[in-house]
Amino acid sequence: MSFRFLDLHHQRDDLRTDVLAGLAAHPKSIPPKYFYDESGCQLFEAICRQPEYTLTRTEHALMASRMPGIAAAIGAVDCVIEPGAGDCGKVRMLLDALRPSQLVVLDIAGRALAAAAEPLAHDYPALAVTAIGMDFIHDLEAALPYVSAGRRLIYYPGSSIGNFSPDEAAALLKRFHQLAGSSGQLLIGFDLKKDPEHLHRAYNDAAGMTAAFNLNLLFRLNRELDADFDPTLFRHYAFYNPWHSRIEMHLVSLAEQTVTVANQRVHFDLGETLHTENSCKFRCDEFSAIAGRAGWHLAGEWERDGFAVQLHGVGVNL
Repeated sequence: MSFRFLDLHHQRDDLRTDVLAGLAAHPKSIPPKYFYDESGCQLFEAICRQPEYTLTRTEHALMASRMPGIAAAIGAVDCVIEPGAGDCGKVRMLLDALRPSQLVVLDIAGRALAAAAEPLAHDYPALAVTAIGMDFIHDLEAALPYVSAGRRLIYYPGSSIGNFSPDEAAALLKRFHQLAGSSGQLLIGFDLKKDPEHLHRAYNDAAGMTAAFNLNLLFRLNRELDADFDPTLFRHYAFYNPWHSRIEMHLVSLAEQTVTVANQRVHFDLGETLHTENSCKFRCDEFSAIAGRAGWHLAGEWERDGFAVQLHGVGVNL
């Protein structure tokens, strides 16, 4: 068994800086990466099990049914790199099909990542598993010394790319391009445009898991930044914005109130929102155009029930 865990997140602890900057902005916002403390990770896993949230099950079904063709299109790879790996469950199908010699998983929730990644080293004895706790959105290049030489595949499932605006997505995909190297590839999943009523139900589930996930951010700020948010004075609000082709998640202030965060006072008007997440939806041609701006070229595409997976190869040097 070969397993190692590296915690690089302490090198860039931006929670206080990012939160205060976001609360001072107009409109107020907080980056969605801060959802994922221990409770947030558990709540997100619960969201994925809700009947209204079909994205995870659809992606799994697509990958399971099309894996022979996907693996054939990818070919031989030496290293699979998964940013935002979470519970490391999705990568297993790729490991079974591709049999790489190294897996590198990255996630901001380092301790949870290590606990999820170590069993992979037991289950795949020939695989060298490296788990890195890090903010890959800002510090992706810090992973490069821990990635072996050879042909690399960046695996970014789950429509996480939808959390970024098109320009931000292109910038992140450009950095994936650089990490993949001259012979690298990108396998990426994303949610397609669909009936807004379907999307509304997915982000407003009857069990309230998405609402709890959204509100958990306030509990985290209370705990880690000595804030005094009263979560009962905020309401989860998620809707589809057709002009930007995205779901928006907000926390709406139910009263005029002033909150203290890291010794700074922050005023909320009645009805003012704290924008916590976007989830952009795409057409396949729109997404391949975004990837093309980052130097990737489309090498394969698979769809199922409103979800898509694309394989991209390195197109141009950037």
